[in-house]
Amino acid sequence: MDPVPALDEPLKKVLGPATAKVMAEHLGLHTVGDLLHHYPRRYEERGQLTHLADLPMDEHVTVVAQVADARLHTFASSRAPRGKGQRLEVTITDGSGRLQLVFFGAGVHKPHKELLPGTRAMFAGKVSVFNRRLQLAHPAYELLRGDAEETVETWAGALIPIYPATAKLESWKIGKALQTVLPSAQEAADPLPESLREGRGLVTLPEALLKIHRPHTKADIEEARARLKWDEAFVLQVALARRRHADAQLPAVPRRPRPDGVLAAFDDRLPFTLTEGQRKVSEEIFADLATDHPMHRLLQGEVGSGKTLVALRAMLAVVDAGGQAAMLAPTEVLAQQHHRSITEMMGELAEGGMLGGAENATKVVSLTGSMGAAARRRALLDLATGEAGVVIGTHALIEDKVQFHDLGLVVVDEQHRFGVEQRDALRGKGKQPPHLLVMTATPIPRTVAMTVFGDLETSVLDQLPAGRSPIASHVVPAADKPHFLARAWERVREEVDKGHQAYVVCPRIGDEEDGAKAKKKSPEDETEKRPPLAVLDTAEQLARGPLAGLRVEVLHGRMQPDDKDAVMRRFAAGEVDVLVATTVIEVGVNVPNATVMVIMDADRFGVSQLHQLRGRVGRGSAPGLCLLVSEMPEASPARQRLNAVASTLDGFELSRIDLEQRREGDVLGQAQSGTRSSLRMLAVIDDEEVIAEAREEAARIVAADPDLERLPALRTALDALLDEEREQYLEKG
Repeated sequence: MDPVPALDEPLKKVLGPATAKVMAEHLGLHTVGDLLHHYPRRYEERGQLTHLADLPMDEHVTVVAQVADARLHTFASSRAPRGKGQRLEVTITDGSGRLQLVFFGAGVHKPHKELLPGTRAMFAGKVSVFNRRLQLAHPAYELLRGDAEETVETWAGALIPIYPATAKLESWKIGKALQTVLPSAQEAADPLPESLREGRGLVTLPEALLKIHRPHTKADIEEARARLKWDEAFVLQVALARRRHADAQLPAVPRRPRPDGVLAAFDDRLPFTLTEGQRKVSEEIFADLATDHPMHRLLQGEVGSGKTLVALRAMLAVVDAGGQAAMLAPTEVLAQQHHRSITEMMGELAEGGMLGGAENATKVVSLTGSMGAAARRRALLDLATGEAGVVIGTHALIEDKVQFHDLGLVVVDEQHRFGVEQRDALRGKGKQPPHLLVMTATPIPRTVAMTVFGDLETSVLDQLPAGRSPIASHVVPAADKPHFLARAWERVREEVDKGHQAYVVCPRIGDEEDGAKAKKKSPEDETEKRPPLAVLDTAEQLARGPLAGLRVEVLHGRMQPDDKDAVMRRFAAGEVDVLVATTVIEVGVNVPNATVMVIMDADRFGVSQLHQLRGRVGRGSAPGLCLLVSEMPEASPARQRLNAVASTLDGFELSRIDLEQRREGDVLGQAQSGTRSSLRMLAVIDDEEVIAEAREEAARIVAADPDLERLPALRTALDALLDEEREQYLEKG
């Protein structure tokens, strides 16, 4: 039973195979329904013109403007040696700025006749720079006459929709295709329950689709947007609410710690008191662990807020209750680091069954892909017999051979690095579904947490433990002020002279591209054309130049695991002064004596990543210093991003900035689901209220009717949103 056959109609039947092919390949649109949900990015008013002054470089743009003048030039070229080459230069203006259009060769005749001074038109093309001026080469254009019957009909109303377009399909061609399919909007089944729609004063779905594509007034656009945002927020929240409802039906073994167990002994030997935040979050986790359905909790905390300690206490609580706990880390370096710091924190409590182990101790084992056969066999045996209560490893933990005696808790470190399938495979290792704790050090604004991790309960650690030092951050403009960079290396030396250590981070390893070392000609070319700085080259230059005489070593992902571990051990032991590394040190690396971090080509990293990296210094009692080196010009967006990072240590504030600068689509775990973002109208940051209200409504509806039997249109919308891939993504959340 399919209530919307008109919307499932393939576009090639309606628009013809050629147009349909371009829409499918370049815009991911396959059916009439897909096209109806391809909303305008913005609207142009006939009476007003686009701002030519702020056009983005290298992007496809559509502008509405007036021809100021048009000149035909002839010139000699290899193709037309007798001076017969023709170039048409048209200048268009919108009052805010001017833009040059160029047409060459045989392509000049039609525009030469049509683009006369005073003519108004829509122009679409890719913005480039020629002779330091912005231009569009061979743009497509559509004249706005407003007299011919067809044009008036096509561009009816004063507002012209501008669609997200591609080089192969201009905005107005998408607009014309939409005129063809718009009548089908009448048949769109409305996913919002009528009581909800009327209660919130929202227009029907057919009306919203009509108004978004053919608005007559700005109020039409607002009404349509308000309604379509609700659809997106509500359908997604219903999917998440159904997920939570299903999880709540699953059985799990309640895990309550013994009052005189390993957790109590561990707390007694801690050399410091827990922060208020750590205590509160631990209580939330222990309450979840004590229930008979699986915990699904997201623990997000500022860099260095002590998440590992909170996770370890949860793991020990499960060991006390007779179960096992597994911690999954994204890299070997991090798994070994966690293993080292956890065994150090636990001391003899981690030596269960060994000479010198405490009486209520357990065994902590590590399991990674690069272990020797004998050590691996021993670790597997300890897990299968239950001898090991805690295991820390990489995705090697997921392999079929790994059997647990009684897996009670899975802790996943750095959620965004793990594929959903991997988490699911590990959860499948318990006799009953184990409890799940997901940790992330990338602070996530509340609305994003509700949208992306809506099936997880969220705990936030936002206090830093006592004794943590503040980190000063500065941007080092290497191109404008080379002496600042020289001073940066002096600062590194000063810190080493005081007995401290430093990190230097580069975007690339450097053994993969020979061309990287080729010298470029002019300084303007340098920043644009030069490949990102590499660890191997930078380490060599520093050891020979500004840091000569210091102990400089490298660390990167393509080293052998034993070599990586040896370097980290030497750095932790203070036998290395400066570690030149890629982002393998981004998470979890803890060397309190390291006080300086220099990030080369800092503009090549994301905001959250810079914040993560910076969190590696200032972990002891000495203050930390983070220097963000960039050659980008002062006015560039990249430099503004770096200035934002330098100006605040608040990760939640930075994550907002990061999201505002990235596109919404990146938010929905693209790396994990692989599908296009389903959010076209909803802006996760701006529409906080809509998302929160939609979550409440969704929870209410799902509690009353989990299978949505009374709401068939909502079920249909849900199926459309959750194509299989995305359904799995949410299921495995």
